[in-house]
Amino acid sequence: MTTRPREAELHRTATRLFRERGFHATSMQDLAEALGMNRGSLYHYIESKDDLLWAIVDDGFQTLEDRVLPLLDSEAPGTERLAAAIAAHLSVAAERRDELTLLHMERRALSPERRAEVIRRRDAYEAGFRRAIRDGVAAGELRPVDERLASIALLSICNWFTQWYRPDGPMTPDEIADVFTSLSFDGLRTRGESNAPLPAPPGGGARRPSGAA
Repeated sequence: MTTRPREAELHRTATRLFRERGFHATSMQDLAEALGMNRGSLYHYIESKDDLLWAIVDDGFQTLEDRVLPLLDSEAPGTERLAAAIAAHLSVAAERRDELTLLHMERRALSPERRAEVIRRRDAYEAGFRRAIRDGVAAGELRPVDERLASIALLSICNWFTQWYRPDGPMTPDEIADVFTSLSFDGLRTRGESNAPLPAPPGGGARRPSGAA
């Protein structure tokens, strides 16, 4: 029977190696050596390397969904939901950089069934951003735009964050979220509204102790 701490260590090590070397270039022997285990002992914890990758990306994506989707599904105005969702997305991305990187970079390594599941969840996640943009347009806060392209643009900015963010950098995730929101909203606002104050995310946008490069 597996022990939770050992399984968590396996997931952490696999996440690091998969990101550093790539999923296909990382062997079960590499994982065993990094953990100081015999290769055969790994199978007490996982059935296959494919299952291990799925467990990692599913957990990272689930965290993102749990923290962001409730904000997008709230009754707040569209622009407030967008600002809160961007801040929450970056917060998760700062905490789970490697898992979310694997979600985007190693998706093709998943089985067809699991890849389809990720795409379904990605589309549902993106739909929350589209609804918020649509509501912002309907309320006159945002100018009419292609909702799909606008949501893709916002999420592309947020997703690329994992590639350059550094915890010891000079800015916190919340400060970076403020910049991203300002840049995005300046392009989406109706004319004459570009100098309007940005909506604050729930909780007053409290700063975290980490930083960014």
